[in-house]
Amino acid sequence: MINILKMYLFITAFCLAQTAQAEYDPLLKGESGEYITQELNVCYGAADREIPVLVYRPENAEARRPAILFSHGLGGSRYGCEYLGRHWAGAGFVCFFLQHPGSDSSIWEDLPAGERLKAFNQAANGKNYMHRINDVRAVLDFIEKKAKQKHDSLGKIIDPNSIGMSGHSFGAVTTQAVSGLSAWNGRKVYSDDRIRAAIALSPSVPKNSSADEAFGSVNRPWMLMTGTKDQSIIGTASPEERLKVYEALPAGDKYQIVLHNGKHLAFTDRQPRKWGKRNPNHHTIIKAASTAFWDSYLKNDPQAKEWLDGDKIAAILEPKDKWQKK
Repeated sequence: MINILKMYLFITAFCLAQTAQAEYDPLLKGESGEYITQELNVCYGAADREIPVLVYRPENAEARRPAILFSHGLGGSRYGCEYLGRHWAGAGFVCFFLQHPGSDSSIWEDLPAGERLKAFNQAANGKNYMHRINDVRAVLDFIEKKAKQKHDSLGKIIDPNSIGMSGHSFGAVTTQAVSGLSAWNGRKVYSDDRIRAAIALSPSVPKNSSADEAFGSVNRPWMLMTGTKDQSIIGTASPEERLKVYEALPAGDKYQIVLHNGKHLAFTDRQPRKWGKRNPNHHTIIKAASTAFWDSYLKNDPQAKEWLDGDKIAAILEPKDKWQKK
């Protein structure tokens, strides 16, 4: 009898341990996975526009994995937001970090400090906006073609039917355009149906329309992240204006995080010393929430969806952070 009881207790303890090990953790997923990087260029158009891309991919992956595109902010490059590329690849995604010529780091790198602000303002124009949209389409085309090359080390692990789009600042504007924004008279002229879900870091309302007109008919999962001090460095987008994007989105698979005291560069790898110390928990929240979102909508993982729709994110949020879902 004693032996039977001991066996029962052992089995119960083992089962509880297995359950605990199987509990979904979007932070652990990304940090525990191994990844490798690959640089490539995507060329398109009559003018042979060349898009530098940095790929973060799971190491030793064999099965097909969802893909994520990332668009940098004004003056950035494919090397920005490395912490996201590493984490997402570690969690099992193939990540394409784009660099947009004309609105990338080349606009300021060789200029004296006093001339850089002017260069930034000049680059924030409609021409570069359209270039970015076309860059995303070109990389989507590249992914489709690459995925057909079953013996290619990159192509054989990409799932072209499960693609997410993300970006920060000007990259968030780019993300909005290709992921469901209505540009003119309710028409989604730039939206690409190959994108299943999107995350916009520091979203904003287009200058030529209201939030309701631009975002009222978005019909795919979106996650927005901003901060209470997310004031645009170039342009006039204020923290209050950024909140209008989420307010205008229709209900269903929509999420928003507002980081208390989060500034515009809280979502990037670096911020100026004059801004003070970075809150390290901001990146923890960004990595966890974004990974759970991608797992939910690109991998159809029910545990991730439960984590996202439940209260588990509260464990990493700070008291004045705001978490919304509808």
